[in-house]
Amino acid sequence: MFERRLFFHVDWALLTAILLLAGIGVAMIYSTTYVTLPSGEGYAGSQVRTQLYALAIGLVALIVCLAIDYRILAEHSLFLYAGLAGLLIFVLFKGSTQFGAQRWIDLGPFNLQPSEFARLVLALMLGMYYGESRRGARNSGDLVIGGLFMLLPLLLIAKQPDLGTAVTLVPVFLGVVYLAGMRMRLLAVIALAGVLIAPIAWKFALEPYQRSRIQTFIDPSQDPRGAGYQTIQARITVGSGGLTGKGFRKGTQGQYKFLPVAHNDFIFSVLAEEKGFVGVLVALGLYLFVILRSLEAARLAKDRLGAYLVGGIIAGFSFQVIYNVAMSAGLAPVKGITLPLMSYGGSSLIATMATFGLILNVRMRRFTN
Repeated sequence: MFERRLFFHVDWALLTAILLLAGIGVAMIYSTTYVTLPSGEGYAGSQVRTQLYALAIGLVALIVCLAIDYRILAEHSLFLYAGLAGLLIFVLFKGSTQFGAQRWIDLGPFNLQPSEFARLVLALMLGMYYGESRRGARNSGDLVIGGLFMLLPLLLIAKQPDLGTAVTLVPVFLGVVYLAGMRMRLLAVIALAGVLIAPIAWKFALEPYQRSRIQTFIDPSQDPRGAGYQTIQARITVGSGGLTGKGFRKGTQGQYKFLPVAHNDFIFSVLAEEKGFVGVLVALGLYLFVILRSLEAARLAKDRLGAYLVGGIIAGFSFQVIYNVAMSAGLAPVKGITLPLMSYGGSSLIATMATFGLILNVRMRRFTN
């Protein structure tokens, strides 16, 4: 239950930074989806309205995750995990297909993407496993069991196919087990194993289009009008902004659709073009503040469960931010990893707001018994 006195311990600075980033995202989506008519008038795309609806629902999800004691949510994490697995299996057989991928559940007014909630559920599950009933992740047995919790949703999401979202579960797992006491020697063994199986994964695990993305990232000029097109256009978009940018709704790459799906995976490129280096610094500064403030919440947590929960969530969030920014600048292969809080996507925004509700929850309840 929510105690009234806890209201005074809510981290309003963190909440304000989260809302500012979401607001910047809505503004950039408005700009890049704006359609100008021959008469000179125009209108924004339907994506803006969808994003605003998702933001409102996300705020409700944040309040719910803030109001309910995170320990109660963690105690029910097994049921949440089973529900997530059921939804992911349902998607494989009855899911809605868009852009060649079967990732959504058609609910009529909107489509639900269950995979976006996997990071939240996994963080709760691992936090409960290592924080409440175990002595940590100090031996290989505990590590393997935690890895199996991660592996099931990862494989189901990768099967959709959505390798980008699936990969974001790995930093959640690593963030929790690191705080839970995983020895660096084990981490080195995992890293070495990853290097050794990379050639096998390249040959048998990756689809042809995935190998093509990596090859064209190394040299986009191999296929400048095909697989390398997005990488080339993203670099041009970021570089064209200069110091102060071209101005709101005055970017050429985003406005004239030279950069595909700019409102989604490449929203940061649009920000760089329209607001320039100054705008990029502001956005990155807000993200850095959110990450550091969340890490402080983990440090101040009253119990191991809270620390592990926040650590897993913020590890996944940080990975998404770093990868998407690098991808937008042409420094990483193009992958379907959105920029949290800013990219278009209702399920992504709602899930992200819910996870920050948990982080605020952990910080707020550090004074309770």
